[in-house]
Amino acid sequence: MSFYFVLLSFFTYGFLGWCTEVAFAAVKEQHFVNRGFLNGPICPIYGLGVTSVVVLLSGFKGNFVLLYVTSVVLVTVLEGITGYLMEKIFHARWWDYSDMPLNIGGYVCVLFSLIWGAACVLIVDFIHPLIFKLLSMIPFLIGSVCLAVLMIGMTADLYVTASSILKMNKRLAAMHEIAEKLHDISDEIGENIFENVMEAMESRDEMLQKSKEFTEEAEHRKRQLMEEMQQRRNELLDKYHEIAETIQMKNRRLLEAFPHLDPKSHQEVFRYMKSKFDKRK
Repeated sequence: MSFYFVLLSFFTYGFLGWCTEVAFAAVKEQHFVNRGFLNGPICPIYGLGVTSVVVLLSGFKGNFVLLYVTSVVLVTVLEGITGYLMEKIFHARWWDYSDMPLNIGGYVCVLFSLIWGAACVLIVDFIHPLIFKLLSMIPFLIGSVCLAVLMIGMTADLYVTASSILKMNKRLAAMHEIAEKLHDISDEIGENIFENVMEAMESRDEMLQKSKEFTEEAEHRKRQLMEEMQQRRNELLDKYHEIAETIQMKNRRLLEAFPHLDPKSHQEVFRYMKSKFDKRK
């Protein structure tokens, strides 16, 4: 198969994979969910996986057993590598089969791979010949122009999506930093209360002998300090919720498309934000 038809197959199966994911999500969620890593109507993992199968395994056409076994191995390796690389690049796990039996590192599930093996046999022996015949009917010039437009569009989409994910990671880091500051403020307030109580207990006789003016001044300073700390705490909380709202708004599609998204860092703040997002759905 020429490089031209490899690219056509990639976008065709990527689009059909996206349609399959959207249909599955519609049945499960009862509403439209734009599934897939990118914003556009394409799932690159499907395009890459199915195209790899038809290019590398077409020689096994007709040999059901060998085609099935090699398909299972190939799709398992592709899904595992894709999941691992996406986690390393974006510092998040986009799907997780850890709760499924016969999973490998949570990246792949052997049961699903076995199902995919059967699907690949159908694709290679029956579906792809029809798809290839339809693609062959497209004039080369028109096909080349379409491929150029699709490549440019997917590249731009990939840039926008990657930028959005990296910004989300930075916002999660900012939320984590705010959470730590809030914790420090809470500790400081608690320590001040504890110290004041202990000092009062240890020197209550001495405190009784102090002038009323001095005592009132000390109380005023304490109240002022507590008010300042409380104001700072409220400002941090407002900022914390504002960043969470921004993440929900800017990454709504990805949060819906990947309900099991699991960042490798700042998990606590992400789960807080995700719980708020799920309640609004």
